[in-house]
Parts: sequence; C-alpha cells; structure tokens
Amino acid sequence: MRRLVFIFIPVVVFTLAFRSADPVTVSGKVIDDKGDPVSFATIVIKGTVTGVAASVDGNYKITLSKPNSTLVFSAPGFETVEIKIDNRSAVDGKLVVNATLAAKASELGEVVITTALGLKKRSKRVLSYSSGYISPGAQSGFPKAEKINRKRNGRTDEFDTEEYDNITDNRFLKVVDNPLSTFSIDVDAAAYSNVRRFINQGKLPPAGAVRIEEMVNYFSYDYPQPASDQPFSINTEISDAPWNKDHKLVLIGLQGKKIPTEKLPASNLVFLVDVSGSMNTEEKLPLVKSSMKMLVDQLREQDKVAIVVYAGNAGLVLPSTSGAEKEI
Repeated sequence: MRRLVFIFIPVVVFTLAFRSADPVTVSGKVIDDKGDPVSFATIVIKGTVTGVAASVDGNYKITLSKPNSTLVFSAPGFETVEIKIDNRSAVDGKLVVNATLAAKASELGEVVITTALGLKKRSKRVLSYSSGYISPGAQSGFPKAEKINRKRNGRTDEFDTEEYDNITDNRFLKVVDNPLSTFSIDVDAAAYSNVRRFINQGKLPPAGAVRIEEMVNYFSYDYPQPASDQPFSINTEISDAPWNKDHKLVLIGLQGKKIPTEKLPASNLVFLVDVSGSMNTEEKLPLVKSSMKMLVDQLREQDKVAIVVYAGNAGLVLPSTSGAEKEI
C-alpha cells in the first residue's frame, strides 16, 4: 500500500508598514498673568497655517498630526508664547497644555489735542493692554467700563454700561405662525469700527457693542441698480446656519438709486460740537476733527459748512464757509 506524503512548504510574507505617529489632541486654556482667560487667543502650529481660536473662556483644542510640533499662542496686546509639544506625554492620544500670556505695554507718546477753540493740551499716556475691562485708574484714553448686574425674567444679566444697551436674544418664532417680519433699512456702520477699537486694545467688546447689521453694512456691495421707476432693488442670499444645519440664514440687500453728486442741490451744514473736558480723549474730539477733514474733501464750491460749540465754551467758531475756500 502506497502512502501519500504531503509536504507543507511555509511561505513567509514580510510586510513593511511605515506607520506615522498617531495624532494627538491638545487642549487647554489660555490665560493672562493675572489668571484671567484670554478670549479668542490664536493658537497656530508653527511653520503652518493650521490653527484655532480660543473660546471666550480661553479654552482651545487642536489636533497635531506630527510629533514634536510647536504651538504658537498669540493675542492682541500680549507677548507671543511658543510651547513645544512632546507627543510621548500624551495619554490615550490626549494632552493638556495651558498657556500664560504676559500683557505688553505700548507707549502712545505725546498727544497734542487741539480743540475747536484753538486750545492745546499735551499729555503722555501709557496704554496697558488687558483681555478684560480696564481697571480703575488705568490711563487707557477710553472711558472706564463698569459691569453691573440686573435681574431680568428671573435671571441675572451682566452687561457693560459704557452707553451700551443690554442684549436680549429674540425668542424663536415659527414661520407658520409668524409669516411676516420687519427689519430696519438704515445704513449705520459704526459698530464695525467700534468693535475693531476694542479688539485692537486687546479687549473683548461688550455684547451691546456688537451690532450685526452695522457690521454687515460696513462693507460695500456691488448690487444692481433698481430697474425702471423702482426706488430700490432687492437682493437675497441664503445659506445654512453654521451653528445649526437645520436652520437657514437669509441676507437681504437693498440698493437704492445712486444720484450723481453733481446733480445734488447745494448743502448748508451746521455742526454743534461738544468741547467740554470730557471730549479731550483720543476717540472723541480728535476723531471728530479727523472726520471733519474727510468731509471738507467732499465739499463742492456751492456747499457750505458752519461750526457751533457748547459746554466748555459756547458760540460760533466757524461762520458759514463755502467749499471753495478749502485748502488743497
């Protein structure tokens, strides 16, 4: 009887796997040297354009795909900080790294303020940056912001009293029950510059200063002119809400008829200006003067402007003057 012999020849397959380092999620909090959170600080992976922004509470989270990366922490008014990340310290792919940013001081130098009466006041201010509100006595050049609490609808709201109203979110309304809505068509745009002022000073703008419609109005839009005898054209855009995919955002843009300036009737402008001591800060009377210079550039020969002052002094300081007399 013949025996069948099976010979098994093992085949060894070598697989070379080039495995990159596992990604690490780094999270933490950005604070200042006083322990307060640095709102909206920027965290960037050095040598890349990848980064995130911290929340209003200074918390952040970012994913690193390469080992031994360096995170760069920065914010307006603070010294930049770099922290090298050691992926080997991560536990289950997570690592907590907190960053402390030191506030930096910027000297504004000598400021010359000329009032409408020709009086000059020289002062030297040192501006201290902070992520929060200016503390009493800080020479910031801006009014001291105060916080107060008020109870509204059973809850306590904290808001800034620097001439800003408290913000109350509109409640949600079903369109089927509320098919009609109204909105303002003014073209105010001051909120954008005001919010930019706070950010440039390293401060978080008060909620009441953030007026969405004014920030949208700040930019120019190339909307078509209204057709035939229509007073304005209506332009709409719709998109998904970034915070809720089930909601939609609608932008409504109105374009009125553009009237050539050469066809405008002559203007006779009279400005009443407060020249009291409270106006002697950089963002008040000097800003008014800068705005007036811009206005003068737009005056035509047939246009006239006059200035009357009150408070610190009272009276006529510029008689009605033609645009033909402006200095070129």
